[in-house]
Amino acid sequence: MFFDTPVYFLFLTIVVLLYWKLRRRQQNLLLLAASYFFYGWWDWRFLSLILTSTVVDFLAARYIARSQDVLRRRMLLTLSLVLNFGFLGIFKYFNFFSDSLGTALSALGFPPFSMTALRIILPPGISFYTFQAVAYIVDVYHGKLGPAESFVDYALFISLFPHLVAGPIQRPSHLLPQVQNYRQFNSEAFFDGLMLILSGLFRKCVVADNCAMLADSAFSGRMGAPSLGVVMIGTYAFAWQIYADFSGYSDIARGSAQLMGFHFMLNFRQPYLAVTLQDFWRRWHISLSTWLRDYLYIPLGGSRYGDARRYCNLMTTMLLGGLWHGANWTFVVWGGIHGAGLAVERWLKGGQRAEKAGPSELGKWVSRIVLFHVVCLAWIFFRARSLSDSWGFLSGIGNLRLGPQFLPALIFLATFTLPLFLGDLMLESREEEYIFQRLPGLSRVAVGTAIILAVIVFSANTSAAFIYFQF
Repeated sequence: MFFDTPVYFLFLTIVVLLYWKLRRRQQNLLLLAASYFFYGWWDWRFLSLILTSTVVDFLAARYIARSQDVLRRRMLLTLSLVLNFGFLGIFKYFNFFSDSLGTALSALGFPPFSMTALRIILPPGISFYTFQAVAYIVDVYHGKLGPAESFVDYALFISLFPHLVAGPIQRPSHLLPQVQNYRQFNSEAFFDGLMLILSGLFRKCVVADNCAMLADSAFSGRMGAPSLGVVMIGTYAFAWQIYADFSGYSDIARGSAQLMGFHFMLNFRQPYLAVTLQDFWRRWHISLSTWLRDYLYIPLGGSRYGDARRYCNLMTTMLLGGLWHGANWTFVVWGGIHGAGLAVERWLKGGQRAEKAGPSELGKWVSRIVLFHVVCLAWIFFRARSLSDSWGFLSGIGNLRLGPQFLPALIFLATFTLPLFLGDLMLESREEEYIFQRLPGLSRVAVGTAIILAVIVFSANTSAAFIYFQF
């Protein structure tokens, strides 16, 4: 049930219409049933998995909060973490590590080793709801949050369908109180939710899917052998595809939640206008980057134990962040590029925290252009199917030929990315979550109608699945 399909919007309409006719407790029961139905639509076999972890975490958090025994509290926390990360490790990384082991043994001269008979299917959304559950149990353990008294409330916090499959990862202190408290219908927030959904559809169907056609042609070889022109078009196209795709998904998720009185955190804030990698990660996939900071980087020691430890913690965090995205060495390299870049930035700053005069406007744009190309370099590894494919694609830079298809492809790419880029420039100068937030009601209706027409007319002929659904 993809977010850009008629089936999803039929499902959402039925849920919303029923939802506002019920009281809070009945609303939560309806949403929990709808969320499990939504998840079961993907693969009903994994409902037992999410239900098991939900029950264990709910009970563990309650016992942790009640107990004064330090050892018992640690044992319960360990039980929850082992269960959650164990499920994630087995279902997401078993195939990866078994294949890597087989490759390593073969390289050492041992007989071929394969465990293809034990291929394990990846449950939808397991990376996202696992991180959300871990944040809850850790916050309860540290006394930052009280345990949920109602199992229905906690189960809904974990499984609320707009964020269930691909985030944004919701913080317990932000979403759980919304689940537990009364939600009142607000026509302005409801209308904003509709506009967010339309914004997400435009980003996904018009920008991302059209960019995907170019990126797929370049990376698959259909555009020709790797050359400078092919590498530039493929890399730029994928950079805008993944941004429009994931930010579009996030907008639809946030808009869907807003139709039911919930507020989800902003997940993207004009990332390609960042001037440093640190700035980029304050703008890109914010729900993940803040989770990695608070639940991995800081517990590892953060910057408290000297520069060497800080650089090691940065690299560890980004390598694991890369592996979180997928069970492939390409994601590890992607994370390593970002980790090394962040460490180099910190080293160049010399660890100084003193405020300095900001760069000129020209300096900002130079920094943005340089950083965009560093990010694009890393995207090549993120997009490629293997390390050998990555190096093969990168080798095309040495072939300085642009090719006859370069200019038409560049014009096509600019046509579909320019509206998104101009919109980001406008948002950068305003304190708004989406570009048309402060327009009068009738103006927003007109804009919404224009977006619908644009989606109908300019959508790509073939729709690609949301990229982050695979994680």
